[in-house]
Amino acid sequence: MTEAKEKKELVPLSEKYLDFMSYNAPVEFLEGTTFAGKTTIGVVKWMLKVADSPKKQHVLAGLDLGTITKNIITKDYGILDIFGPLVTFNSSGNKDEPLPHILYRTAQGDKTIYIMGYDNKKRWQKALGGQYGCLYIDEINTADMDFVRESSMRCDYMMATLNPDDPSLPVYKEYINCSRPTKKWKHTVPNELLSMLNEPAKPNWTYWFFSFEDNAALTDEKKEQIILNVPKGTKLHKNKIQGLRGRATGLIFPNFSRKNNVRSIDWLKKRMADKKDPLKFVHFSCGVDTAYSQESPDTISFIYQGITDKGQLIILDEEVYNNASLEVPLAPSDIPPRLIAFLERNRKKWGFARDVFIDNADQATITELKKYKRQNGSIYNFLNAYKKVERIDRIHLQLGWLNVNDIKTEADYIVLDHCVNHIGELEAYSWKEDKYEPEDKNDHTINASQYGWIPFRTKIGIGG
Repeated sequence: MTEAKEKKELVPLSEKYLDFMSYNAPVEFLEGTTFAGKTTIGVVKWMLKVADSPKKQHVLAGLDLGTITKNIITKDYGILDIFGPLVTFNSSGNKDEPLPHILYRTAQGDKTIYIMGYDNKKRWQKALGGQYGCLYIDEINTADMDFVRESSMRCDYMMATLNPDDPSLPVYKEYINCSRPTKKWKHTVPNELLSMLNEPAKPNWTYWFFSFEDNAALTDEKKEQIILNVPKGTKLHKNKIQGLRGRATGLIFPNFSRKNNVRSIDWLKKRMADKKDPLKFVHFSCGVDTAYSQESPDTISFIYQGITDKGQLIILDEEVYNNASLEVPLAPSDIPPRLIAFLERNRKKWGFARDVFIDNADQATITELKKYKRQNGSIYNFLNAYKKVERIDRIHLQLGWLNVNDIKTEADYIVLDHCVNHIGELEAYSWKEDKYEPEDKNDHTINASQYGWIPFRTKIGIGG
């Protein structure tokens, strides 16, 4: 054995990676910064799982065969490098097995690991059949969702790596956000990510966050070089260096951050109770955006907000419905009692928003609300949203209110942290690629908020 080979076998593992290697779970997701060692160490654990599996067939998936070969199989500390004579890589298949595969010799007999690229749907649909022991999906955030759904239900054990990405991607909602970190390492997950792991938990689905600090083989000099090469304030820095989710390009509100623009109810109550300079609300309003389709992720959104004597707009509460996820879809006639309950709950908690502004493109909902008021009486006014302030102008206003700098140390647009849908949209709302125009998605709570603040826009900003 050469000296170089001995050094590779002596690569140190951090305490977190040692725990990861010995942890037993049916599904594991590895998210984090670049150069954290997720793929290098993750695939070793996965290969050991393959060796222990009673099944013969397994699947290693990535963007395409070339990417998998370069990033996982043939690289330094890749499968061939670490497992040596135990594995044979047949990139074009062989006479016994025409599909690209790795033959893996284990104590439980030979295993076949099929190499699948999720870039070619027709190819993987033909190849994917039957049941498999272990599934590895490289960069699952970029994977075809049909492949993820189809392959994940065919395996006993699944491991997936991912780089932080657009939090509105369905893979987060359907898979990653259903996992939870271990109790021991929960404190190492950034709060921003921890708050996103909010879908109903699946039994023992485990989430691991790995950063530079967890890669014991990474030198301080190399770490510093990587960090210096990525400009601060960019989405690339957020994704790769901080390990936080966020769309990489085209964001409409790139200056929105949880650090500057998201606060807790406790924070707000303390500010309101401050004896020296209490925060007072001078206006409350509610905005409503509606979409009744059962074929899209469009939502029916209520936003309750207040404007303070300091000129800050604070998003106090939200309520969101999506007909695609409801067994009995909502119709315009179902909205009045739900909206009234939402308004009353927040009136008692915060203050009275007499005027409610509703998307004027939805006259059916406005008609139902006015009929409800005639029949039952109501203290609320249901009004058409004022859309003469165009979307681009609304965006320009919000960009200024979200901003924090040396002069304005606290943002004028604050969202309470339980308003997870609104936070998610602010992090995902994007421009179309071919024109200066917003995409028609990830904007329903944003529209509702805008309908609510448009009539009071001159009250928002420095000096109120």
